[in-house]
Amino acid sequence: MQKSESKFTAIMKGKCPKCYQGQMFKNKNPYNPKTILDMNEKCDNCGQEFTPEPGFYYGAMYVSYALGVAVFVAVIVAYLVLAPESSPGIMFATVVGALLILAPVSFRLSRKLWLHIFVKYDPPKEKLSSTKN
Repeated sequence: MQKSESKFTAIMKGKCPKCYQGQMFKNKNPYNPKTILDMNEKCDNCGQEFTPEPGFYYGAMYVSYALGVAVFVAVIVAYLVLAPESSPGIMFATVVGALLILAPVSFRLSRKLWLHIFVKYDPPKEKLSSTKN
């Protein structure tokens, strides 16, 4: 069976890392404050648990930190290239603003990346046999 999506696409869309079908989060909108933390317990398609063990997502904090550093570096480089005469205060305010605006996206992206690191693609076997015939 061919993968219907690439790993990158599955991560960006918040799909299950095992089958690339089920949704990890109950609501696709990361900017809804009531549902930002709401994850499905398991995949509707293959049954993969999205919280394999208690405290699993503590490691996602390191991924979130790396994403924050990437945003920081991108904003500073953009300022140095596009507006080198800008004051450090304006650069700092822009970095803080960008990090705050992107916090919900970073939170969810870090969880998706962390789960995709540890769960490998393995579609359900009954779907494999039905496509070979």
